[in-house]
Amino acid sequence: MPSVARGVPWAYDGRMGALRDAAASRRPARLGAVLVLAGLAGCGAGASNGTVANRYPSRTTTAAAATTTTAAAAPSTGGCVAGHLTTGQTAGPYFKPGSPARQDIAPAGARGQQLVVTGRVLDPRCRPAAGAVLDFWQASAQGTYDNSGYRFRGHQLTDARGRFMLRTVLPGLYPGRTRHIHVTVRARGGTPLTTQLYFPGESHNDGDGIFAPDLLLTVDKRTRLWRGRFSFVGPVT
Repeated sequence: MPSVARGVPWAYDGRMGALRDAAASRRPARLGAVLVLAGLAGCGAGASNGTVANRYPSRTTTAAAATTTTAAAAPSTGGCVAGHLTTGQTAGPYFKPGSPARQDIAPAGARGQQLVVTGRVLDPRCRPAAGAVLDFWQASAQGTYDNSGYRFRGHQLTDARGRFMLRTVLPGLYPGRTRHIHVTVRARGGTPLTTQLYFPGESHNDGDGIFAPDLLLTVDKRTRLWRGRFSFVGPVT
């Protein structure tokens, strides 16, 4: 797999966002920003759109807890709060290694609501993590995953300020799941960790046993191109 960016001595090998140091033989140790995204969750059905209700435990949070969505999401989406780490969730059954390096993961002519997601990867002190890998995958607008190719799959590096930009379409619904985007984030030298991003105002959020309100995107729907935002915060190794 070629390097994900010119001039960066970090090659992406596709194993859940793993990086290998091209100069490892010359450096005995590495330190880097690593996201700790602790938690349990998963993905739903793939291209077959089979039910997933029996694959995951039911959510134990109450309806009252769900009403605190805005306040809970603020540390991650509204600005970095020192020490507030991003919640982690597992990849689910439809992660696929070897995704292409690209910001636009929607194939040409893909149907659906156009969406751009931007944000940053930060350490617990709100410092940017440059060169972190983000590997995204999601269902199409019709609620199916491409398990034979790489439609709606791709990875990218953050810039010097820890910023990323994803171009895609709004993911579709399928039995047992609300709308979501999967992402694995890995800073240089660290262990890859995974989470899912959700959309505010979705009627299926409350019925999804995996949904976590602190992983809600902030979404601006005022133009034809929807704009979402989320920043990932994690500790330094």
